[in-house]
Amino acid sequence: MKVVSFTGKSGTGKSFQATALAQRRGFDAIIDDGLLIYKGQIVAGTSAKKCASKAAAMRTALFNYDDHRESVKAAIAEYDPATLMIIGTSDRMTDLVADQLGIGPIEERIYIEDVTTPEEREIAKHFRQDEGEHVIPAPVGQLRRDFAGYFMDPIKSFINMARGNAVQDDKKTEDEDPDDRTVVRPTFSYFGSFTISEQVIRDIIRIAAEKYDSHIVVVDRMNNGKQQNMSVTIDVMAVRDPESVDKCIGLQKDVFDALSSMTAFTIESVNVRIRDIVGSREEMRARRLH
Repeated sequence: MKVVSFTGKSGTGKSFQATALAQRRGFDAIIDDGLLIYKGQIVAGTSAKKCASKAAAMRTALFNYDDHRESVKAAIAEYDPATLMIIGTSDRMTDLVADQLGIGPIEERIYIEDVTTPEEREIAKHFRQDEGEHVIPAPVGQLRRDFAGYFMDPIKSFINMARGNAVQDDKKTEDEDPDDRTVVRPTFSYFGSFTISEQVIRDIIRIAAEKYDSHIVVVDRMNNGKQQNMSVTIDVMAVRDPESVDKCIGLQKDVFDALSSMTAFTIESVNVRIRDIVGSREEMRARRLH
């Protein structure tokens, strides 16, 4: 296996350029901020961009956590890429990553200055420093939804959920562009505060609940108002039917996934409480009208 490094200062656009560079050069795999990406697919690792602090992010990017490191090493052995590119902020960092993963030495070094202009690097710097945006060289559909602090194409996700067409996290759809890059905003990189309207939270819950309205209806909802560690409680009226419990569990999961993927909040919990039980769907609909 040939190991290549791709280095440049933080915020100069390395991750944005990585996919195109790998395709041009025929590199099979990329190591970027703790992730192993093989032929456009995230196959192992944990992104440093999901960490709540810069210290934890650096330890993740350098594979200092035993379980994380061993899982990526096992995946490299399994997929056995012909060429692997390590992205880092310096030669020292990429050397440390290669050493941690036992895949050195680095045979070729590529620098961000080799593939971008000064103007392109300034634009990348603006989006990193002023907008707090980072990039992962993989499509949105490949990102796991437990990444706290990510913006993952929320408008598309919201529409898909409303239509019942949510894309499964770990399944690549036929129309995904292999050159996709996902823009994210990690929790630790915020500049100022980020808020979201209470009405938006209510609308997300309302749309998620629509597919369960044969058994349960939402009668109230509340949250603790925190941007981090948000807790949401949803009160429902349910039909006296064993399936109603399963519907509540489904609603709980759907709301958790929707809030996690469409907001920048860390969702600590979503709780669904059955406030009232009715004897039939007809009674539920009648009481709902009143």
